[in-house]
Amino acid sequence: MSEAGGLFAGIFARGGVDVCDAAWLQAMLDTEAALARSLERAGLAADGAGAAVTAAAKAANFDVSDLGRQAPLTGNPVPALVRALAGKLPRAAAAAVHQGATSQDIIDTAMMLLAKTALGVVLADLEAAAGAAAELAAEHEATLMIGRTLLQQAVPVTFGLVAAGWMTGLDEARKALAVLAHERLAVQFGGAAGTLASLGAAGPRVAALLADELGLAEPVLPWHTNRLRILELAAALAGVAAASGKIARDVTLLAQTEVGEVREGEGEGDGVQRGGSSAMPHKRNPVAAVAILGCSRQVPGLLATLAASAEQEHQRAAGAWHAEWQPLAGLLRLTGSAASWCAEMLAGLDVDAAAMRANLDASGGLPLAERVTAVLAPGLGRLAAHDLVAEAAARAASTGRPFREVLLDADAGISAKQIDAALDPSGYLGAAAEFVSRALAAHRETGTALAHLGS
Repeated sequence: MSEAGGLFAGIFARGGVDVCDAAWLQAMLDTEAALARSLERAGLAADGAGAAVTAAAKAANFDVSDLGRQAPLTGNPVPALVRALAGKLPRAAAAAVHQGATSQDIIDTAMMLLAKTALGVVLADLEAAAGAAAELAAEHEATLMIGRTLLQQAVPVTFGLVAAGWMTGLDEARKALAVLAHERLAVQFGGAAGTLASLGAAGPRVAALLADELGLAEPVLPWHTNRLRILELAAALAGVAAASGKIARDVTLLAQTEVGEVREGEGEGDGVQRGGSSAMPHKRNPVAAVAILGCSRQVPGLLATLAASAEQEHQRAAGAWHAEWQPLAGLLRLTGSAASWCAEMLAGLDVDAAAMRANLDASGGLPLAERVTAVLAPGLGRLAAHDLVAEAAARAASTGRPFREVLLDADAGISAKQIDAALDPSGYLGAAAEFVSRALAAHRETGTALAHLGS
């Protein structure tokens, strides 16, 4: 797990998501403290036990390295933590530590707490990124550029439509994440085999109190070997990475020297220009986009590990549960980093409308061949019109003559004025403007819906 301040942390642990060892430890301690308070509320622990455990349950009071050295003795660090925590307390309060719980209860609930905090950070960055994309979509609603399919020039689009697509992907990802954060992050408390037998009839009440103490959902029953919550969380995080990665890939392509339609902002470089190369002084690399892609490329493997780990035996998994801890933490960290990078990249993106128009015009009207075919079809028939335009386009490409001139020479029965109108890219944008408008309206609705969800 990447620690704050690590060699690669600025790239792969950017932003406010914290899943380092100290954060894990504090989440486990928070769970133990909340359990002690719940037991006291249920009349199963001495008065003041909850407060005493809570006061002692601070990560700074424990040696992470020592707990790690003891973890192999039991297969996880919780038993060592329980002994260390109880050792800091008077007998009456110590009796409340871990009462009724099993190690998986503590680690699973700690994972939910880490996720709850992390998702709040990721959602804030996604909101900022989507907001920046919305501004680009509105500002460039009519900015012409060439659309590209299979990496080749296709037909005209607008940069506003491209940015609206980015925004919509981010909005869809954050909606899925927000719903999951609201509904599926649940406390885990089942004891030895999911029955809470050691607490007798009070078990379900303690579980409900624990959920209340931690601000997590109360599940219908313990989910020790039902890992759909983990898989759903992982899938939602992968969706965020995918939405961010799509934008980053577009930016790297549009920022290529030979394309030059967008550039990243300068960013914060401590006096060093961002995007520089150790060997080539002239370089200005799209660092934010590259960092996002570096994060998102690691996500599918982590998601696959969690999906494979979802099949678990009986009432406690033999290894599959253990296999979840680091991949899930990695997903939270990498997704948080990608979202943070994305918010900054979009907020500072420099759009070169002139370069977009120049690249659109560079093909001499060939991207409008589809429109010319539509103009000719009523007189020639669609197939004949297609063949004529295809032949004219091939001749223009092979000879270097303007497409317009070749069409005029073809004597297709339309005037120069009609050809000029057909080759005007601003007249062949279809529903681009309407789609941008609809996307922006949906973006506003998403913001309202998510505000209500969180209230």
